[in-house]
Amino acid sequence: MAKRSPINTLIEIADRETDDAAKRLGQAIRYQEETQSKLNLLIQYRDDYDSKFQAAAAAGISASQYGNFLGFLAKLDSAVEGQKEVIRNAESKVQAAKLDWQGNEKKRLSYNTLDHRVKMVQQKKDAKSDQKQTDDFAARAYFYKSE
Repeated sequence: MAKRSPINTLIEIADRETDDAAKRLGQAIRYQEETQSKLNLLIQYRDDYDSKFQAAAAAGISASQYGNFLGFLAKLDSAVEGQKEVIRNAESKVQAAKLDWQGNEKKRLSYNTLDHRVKMVQQKKDAKSDQKQTDDFAARAYFYKSE
């Protein structure tokens, strides 16, 4: 069994952390999209209700009905503003998750680059050693052949 190097352990940890960060980013994006969809529905409902109010007002409504329409429209406006705040928070979470993923990805790539450099140095050493052995073998063969 080959001995595991510390860099391989670090790469595995970084891979796991990057995958976890990517999952968190995906969840944050999905949540942000859901909050945007809810806002769109709220705005559509508010616009539909406002159209009903306009039609009812044109047809003639009582003062209490008028007050009820306006009160409910105010509540819908408040809900829309509240949902916009939820979206801002969700967007902040997406940004934080994106930065976290980018940091983990950068670390993972750094470890992979370091591992690649170490392997390249080892390959050069191995190639140099192989060449030396080949040269030694050729020199001995030549020496024994010329005797």
